[in-house]
Amino acid sequence: MIKLKGYIEIISLFLKGARAELKKVTWPTPKQTLASTSVVIIVVFIVSTFLGIVDFGLTKTIKLVLG
Repeated sequence: MIKLKGYIEIISLFLKGARAELKKVTWPTPKQTLASTSVVIIVVFIVSTFLGIVDFGLTKTIKLVLG
């Protein structure tokens, strides 16, 4: 039973510390979140298009070389 109390105290201290740290967090505004999400989507689109073109080019080159 003593061991259980020790675990409960450790968990309680952890949760109190986590709560205190979450109070320090500066959360982004909805506008900032939308802007960041838009940037990520655009970058993903650009990179995937680039990789698609490179893959297509390499596939054609390999087929040309190997017959």
